[in-house]
Amino acid sequence: MTPMQVPWWSVLPFATMLLCIAIAPLVPSLAHHWEKPRTQLGVAMLLGLPVVAWVWLSGHPHLVVHAVEEYVSFICLLGSLFVISGGIHLAGDIRATPRNNTIFLAIGAVLASFIGTTGAAMLLIRPLLNTNKERKYAMHTIVFAIFVVANCGGLLTPLGDPPLFLGMLRGVPFTWTFNLFPEWLFINVLLLAAHHGMDHMFYAREDKAHLERDRTEVVPLKLYGAWQLILLAGVVASVAYLSTPWREIAMIALSAISWFAGSREVRMKLNEFSWAPILEVAALFLGIFATMITALQYLGSLAPKLPLNEITFYLFSGGLSAVLDNAPTYATFFELASKLPGDPRVAGVPELYLVAISLGAVTCGAMTYIGNGPNFMVRSVAEEAGREMPSFGGYIVWSLRELAPVLAAMVLVFIADPLWAHILGWVLAVAILGLAAVRTLTGRKAVAA
Repeated sequence: MTPMQVPWWSVLPFATMLLCIAIAPLVPSLAHHWEKPRTQLGVAMLLGLPVVAWVWLSGHPHLVVHAVEEYVSFICLLGSLFVISGGIHLAGDIRATPRNNTIFLAIGAVLASFIGTTGAAMLLIRPLLNTNKERKYAMHTIVFAIFVVANCGGLLTPLGDPPLFLGMLRGVPFTWTFNLFPEWLFINVLLLAAHHGMDHMFYAREDKAHLERDRTEVVPLKLYGAWQLILLAGVVASVAYLSTPWREIAMIALSAISWFAGSREVRMKLNEFSWAPILEVAALFLGIFATMITALQYLGSLAPKLPLNEITFYLFSGGLSAVLDNAPTYATFFELASKLPGDPRVAGVPELYLVAISLGAVTCGAMTYIGNGPNFMVRSVAEEAGREMPSFGGYIVWSLRELAPVLAAMVLVFIADPLWAHILGWVLAVAILGLAAVRTLTGRKAVAA
C-alpha cells in the first residue's frame, strides 16, 4: 500500500490534542470545563473528524479503518480491566511500618503487569492510605506508589501499560515483553530499596502517639470480590490467545459478568465506582487515535533523516512520555523505528529500538502527573482521603531526585553500549542501594533511641 504523503502542518491537530490534555487540567479557568466528558469529546471530535475525512477522501480509507480497529481494541482492554478491578476491594489497616509499606508496593509492582497499572493502582491505593492513616508522614509512600505501581511495574505484559498494548496491536508478540524482566527487576528493586530507606527516615520522625495508634488500631486485610480475579485471568488469556474480534467480544463478556454478577456494595460503596475515569479515557483517545493518523504518516517519512539510535529513542520517547501521554508517544516512535534498518526485528521494528521505546514510554510516564493516566487518579484519591500531595512542580522535584537516578542507571546498564557506561550504571545502582541502606540504619537507630 502506497504511504500517504502529508505536509508538516498535518501534525498540528495531533499536537493540539496532546497539548490540550497536558495543559487544560492545570489552568484554573479551563480545568472546570475540561473535566466534563462532553467537553473532552467535543474537542476530540473537533480535531479528529477533519483529519479522518481528509484521509478518507484522499484515497486512504485503510488508514482510518486501522485506527478504528486499534481504538476499539484499546478501549475494550482498558474498560474491561477498569470494570473488573472495580468489583474487587482490598480492605483493612495493618501496621504502617517501612517493611509493610514496601511490601505493598512490591505486590503492586507485580500486579501492575497483569491487571494493568490503572487496575493495580486503584486496587491498592485505598488500603495503602488506610494503612498509613495514623502516620503524619506518608506523602513519600504515595509518590513511590505512582513510580512503582502506576508506572514501572507494568513492563512485563501488554496488559501492564497502554503503550505496550498498542505494540501488541501492531504485531509485537504477547510474550515478547517478558524479555524486559531484567530491566523491570532492576528498576523496581532500586525504587523499592529507595522507598524502604526513606520510609525509615520518616518513621523515625513520627510522634510516639501516632505510632502507638498505628500499633493498636489494626484491622486484618480482607479481599472482597476475590472470585473476580478469575475474570481478570480471563482477560489475560483473551489478550494472549485470541485475535480480533473474538478478543474484544471475550473482554466485553467478562466485563458484563463482573458488572451484573458482582456485589453492588463492593463496587459502589467500598470502591466508590464511577464511570467518569474510563469515559474520559475513551473521549480523549478517540481524538488521539484520529489525529494520530496523519502524524504517524508524516513522522514515518521523516524517520530516515533523523539521527536516531537506541539512546536517543529512549530519551525522545521517554522525554515526550513525561510531558504528554505515553501511549501515543509510543505509537509515534514505533512508527519511526519501523522505517529504519536493523536486525533482528520484532513486528517490523529493530528489536534494539523497540526495547528502548518500550522502556522510555513506560518508565518515564512516571516523571510527571500527566505522563500516565493513573498518576492523576492516585493523586486525586489521596487528596480526597485528606493526604497532602505535591504540586505539579513539586512532584517533578520528587521524580528528578528519586526516580531519574534509577532510570539513568538502567539506561547505562541495559541500553548504552560502551563498557564504561555499564560500569558507571552499576556504580550508580550501588550508590542508590548504599543511600537506602544508610537511611534505613539511621532511621532504625533514631527509633531505638
